[in-house]
Amino acid sequence: MTTEPDSSADAAEQRGAATATAPPEDPPPAGGPAVVSAGKARVGTADLIFKNLTRTAGLGLLALIAVIAIFLVLRATHALSANTGNFLTTEEWFPNASPPKFGVAATLYGTVVSAAVAMIIAVPVAVGIALFITVYAPRQLSSFLGYVVDLLAAVPSVVYGLWGLLVLAPHMKGIQLWLNDYFGWIPLFDAGSVGRSLFVASVVLAIMILPIVAALSREVFLQVPIAHREAALALGATRWEMIRIAVLPYGKPGVISASMLGLGRAMGETIAVALVLPASFNISAHLLSPAGNTIAANVANGWGEANGIGRGALIASGLVLFIVTMIVNIIARAIVARRREFSGSAA
Repeated sequence: MTTEPDSSADAAEQRGAATATAPPEDPPPAGGPAVVSAGKARVGTADLIFKNLTRTAGLGLLALIAVIAIFLVLRATHALSANTGNFLTTEEWFPNASPPKFGVAATLYGTVVSAAVAMIIAVPVAVGIALFITVYAPRQLSSFLGYVVDLLAAVPSVVYGLWGLLVLAPHMKGIQLWLNDYFGWIPLFDAGSVGRSLFVASVVLAIMILPIVAALSREVFLQVPIAHREAALALGATRWEMIRIAVLPYGKPGVISASMLGLGRAMGETIAVALVLPASFNISAHLLSPAGNTIAANVANGWGEANGIGRGALIASGLVLFIVTMIVNIIARAIVARRREFSGSAA
């Protein structure tokens, strides 16, 4: 008696083998968020919502910058068309005259020079403070100094301005006379008289931006991996050599970003500079001469008494400051991007 193979049994075995080789589908968790299948990956609904919100925030920021630029251009067009001087090269500022004649050359020069001198003074000191707090100081002292630096960064600018006007400026005359006596052969420090000059304003700006740069640099240096420091010390490096080969290269992009943030604060500072500088409109290579002005200080001083053309001229100068700030930030981003191999994302 011959027996035929059971085809139903073979089919059941094949189905069982296929079921065994196929990965089981995980049931959705009870009460958990719904998931959306996207190829091989699954994206949660909360992730999609967060992604769309962040994208909207980024696009909204770009739109806000564009709206500000358009507003400045529209409000400045009428004043620029009525101007009888060259807006970029004229030093005089008479927008309320008839006919109006004004230019941004003197205020732009004062803005750039005061901010540059402030950066030269503040950045090395701020980086030194950040290195002392993160590398040299004991734990309790570093915590205390960190609180002090953060507190100084929160002081209002009007306090710095009043202190610079009432306390710093009178005591800076001795330093300015000393610079004039011993370094007067350099045109930068040659002056017939000293007083509330661009140099004093630069010192006030340096004191203002120093805690900002120091606080951000401190946080950057704290992110340096401990293994990098210990490896340098284990190879026989001194503490300064460890800073030079392990800490500074890793934190250089962050220090550059912190410095650019401080530069933006220095270029846009209004009240402190307006209180210190005598608000004159001339370009002078002598830092110690009692003269100078900046775009932001000129806007603060001249807005109250300006007519329609005058307000348009002040808005036009604000547009120049807006463009200069954007260019500085673009250059800073390009420098940081070139040194991305030292950033935390590449570590």
